[in-house]
Formats: sequence, C-alpha cells, structure tokens
Amino acid sequence: MLPAADSLAPEWLAVPDDANDLAAGVWPSRAARDADGVLTLAGVDAATLARTYGTPLLVLDEDEVRQRAREFRRAFDQAASEHGTVAQVYYAGKAFLSATVARWVVDEGLRVDVCTGGELEVALAAGVAPASIGFHGNNKSTRELERAVEVGVGSIIVDSAIEIERLAAITARVDAVQRVLVRVISGVHAETHDFLATAHEDQKFGFPLEDAEVAVARIREIPGLDFVGLHCHIGSQIFGVAGFRESASRVLELHAALLEGGAVPQMNLGGGFGIAYVRSDDPTPIDVLAGEIVSAVAEGCAARGIAVPALSFEPGRAIVGTAGVTLYEVGTTKDVTIDSGAVRRYISVDGGMSDNARPALYGAQYSARIASRVGIGAPQLSRVVGKHCESGDIVVDHEYLPSDLVPGDLLAVPTTGAYCVSLSSNYNHVPRPPVVAVRDGRSRVIVRGETIDDLLSRDAGIDGANAPEGEK
Repeated sequence: MLPAADSLAPEWLAVPDDANDLAAGVWPSRAARDADGVLTLAGVDAATLARTYGTPLLVLDEDEVRQRAREFRRAFDQAASEHGTVAQVYYAGKAFLSATVARWVVDEGLRVDVCTGGELEVALAAGVAPASIGFHGNNKSTRELERAVEVGVGSIIVDSAIEIERLAAITARVDAVQRVLVRVISGVHAETHDFLATAHEDQKFGFPLEDAEVAVARIREIPGLDFVGLHCHIGSQIFGVAGFRESASRVLELHAALLEGGAVPQMNLGGGFGIAYVRSDDPTPIDVLAGEIVSAVAEGCAARGIAVPALSFEPGRAIVGTAGVTLYEVGTTKDVTIDSGAVRRYISVDGGMSDNARPALYGAQYSARIASRVGIGAPQLSRVVGKHCESGDIVVDHEYLPSDLVPGDLLAVPTTGAYCVSLSSNYNHVPRPPVVAVRDGRSRVIVRGETIDDLLSRDAGIDGANAPEGEK
C-alpha cells in the first residue's frame, strides 16, 4: 500500500483482508469466482459477457430479482394475515423498468407502480393488467390522466387540488369512475439524503396532513372519483423502521378522522427500504420490516378502535438493486499525491456518470472488484472515475483495490440494478449501455444498447447522406 493512504479513507471503509472478495449482501447471491478467478454472475463469466456485449454493461441476475420479489410478497402477506388484513406489494418501476423486468415481478405476484406516461406505456406493453397498476406523479398531464382512466389503471395517487379537478373533468367526459388515493406529507424526516427525503414539509409531493381532509372532501363530492385511501412515502434508502412507524402513526390520525365521512379501505405506506451498497451497510431484513411496520399500524388501529385497513407497499430498489452489476474496462490509472502527502490511485473506466449518476447526485457510495482475474497486489485506496468531462464524474469514491490493477482489466461495480438505467443519459454523446439478464449460465439482452448511429439519428441538423463512413 502506498504511504499515508489510510488518511484519505472514510471511517466506514476498512482495509480488506482480501481485495478480491465479494461481500455478502452487496453482490447478487449467485456471484462467485471461477477456477481462474474470473467473476461469474449466475454462472456466466464476466470476460465472456464483456466480449459478447462490450462494456460498459449492466448485468441483471433474473433469479435475484424474482427471489426478492417473492420475499417481499411473502413477508407482507404473512405480517398482514397475522393482524387480520391483507397487503399488496407494488414494484416501484422508477427504480428500473423494462418490459422484461415488469413481467418478472408480476410473475412473482407483485403489482406495478409507475409515475409517468412513459412508464405506464412500458407496463402496458409488458402485458401488466391495468387494474394492477398504480399511477404516481406530482405533475401528471391531462393527457397522461386521460390515458390512465381510458385503460383502467387500478389507482391514481392524486398529488394536488388541480389534479383532482383534472380527473373530475376527465371522468365526467368519458363517464368513468376512477379509484384514487390521496398522497399526504407526514412530516417525518427520513435519515437519508435531502433529495431522497419525501415526507418533510418543504417539498413538492403531496398534501400536508392539515390540508388533506379538504382534498378528500372534494373527491367525495365528485361522482367520477372513488376515494379508497391515503398514501405516504417518507423517502428512499432508509435503514431501520422507526421512521416508518412514526409516519404510520401520523397518517392513522388522519385515516381515523376520515372514517367519520365514509369508508377508507386502504393505506399505502410507500417504500424506500434500504439495501447494502458497501460492506458496512446494515439494512433491515425484509421480514423484520414487514412485521414491525404492519404491527405499528395494527397497534395504532387498536388504540383508536378502528379496523386495520388493507395495506400497500412500494419497494423498488430493494427488489432490483442488488441484482445489478455493471462491468467496465479500465482505461488508465494514475497515482495522485494530496497536499498531506497521502496518495490516492485514480482508475478511469469506459463509462461513468452517464450510466450511474447517483454518486454525482447524492454522493452515493459503491463498491468495486476486479472481474477478469484475481488481483495479487496489496490493497490500495482507489477512486474509480468515468470518462466524462466533469470532476464529479465519480463511479466509486472510496475503495481498496489490488495495486496491480492495470489498463485492460475488467472492473465490476455491484448494486447497480436500481436507478442507474433510469437516470442514465447521453452526456458527452456517450451511448447508453445495454442491459443483459443472466440466469442458469445463460445471458440475453433485455434492453438494447445505443449506438452512435442512434445518437446521430436524433440530430435534425445532420444529413444522413453526409455522415462519416461506417456511421450512416
């Protein structure tokens, strides 16, 4: 290890005994190394994947997604049944949505939550039953709402008084009745990045609790709207259950008050369940989450002398996040000496913030390992960076990697299944990478990667006849 490197490492990052190991909980459960030390994902080795599909490449373990979907469904089913109610689990499509992934989660008994017209169309194209779709969003357009009512989505989560009136006009025009929930702000401040907290008062989502009764009263006046319950989401990447319990308690106060004016059959407590991105992360097990959150609702209902409503939850990251691993090829390495005399190694890869914007947006932390072989050098504090023209183009901010890592090596970054594809871009005119599903030693493309031709085709100022040879 280079001198004084430890002074640059954060407290949560320990020097590993083996800089090639795959930390349990951070990597897909079927990730391993073969006899030659090459990383394998669901039985497919990283070198073969890179040769076949190129890099960067997002690899998604199908069985990991399916397994986690089943675990959530079973955990909440069991917890709800213990308290005499039922639970529905919606997959939060914003984490990563493709037709194939939508089919996987529906196969495992989940519904699908969308928050734009585009996500709605992907779910419909995948064959998801409209009645199994929930539609979120703080600024759904009239066209989006018309489409949702037209196809018969199961529920629309209304976010503003203007949206209520838009739906009133649409349902009157087409003579339909649309089920709706009202999104409320519980005021619980989740312990997460400010941009991921969605239940504090000063933000764009939902109705403050004190205004929600007026919104519900208006909905109940409209023949075309069927008020079925309240919705609250406190944020994302949350560990522990304290915030969920407190939020449920506050929402129950409103729920109980609304019962005086009519039925309130449902309560949706959102998602935001955290996962492990680095070895030191300690997410709450799914069965504990389900048991404690549902128990909190049941206890609150018992204290108020009311029935436990049907419950809904919306995990996204917790289902798809750990299933994803991104493969990169190392392009350059350099050692940078800091003023303190400490040295950090910079490792540049052939992707970056265009395929993973989360470190730049939220300061998100990730792990990394050599994928094409076993490193034999001592662990060296490293920063994995992308190829984009930004100093903030960081893929992995802090990691110990073998000191013998060189250009041409494959590097794997785990836990990239959630929000990487959803937030991807063409910054610096870099094409977005493909997504490949792996299962039982086989791989297949589920989202096609872009090409330079794809990028040029959108530029109306380019005459195809004059495009460079090979790019026509």
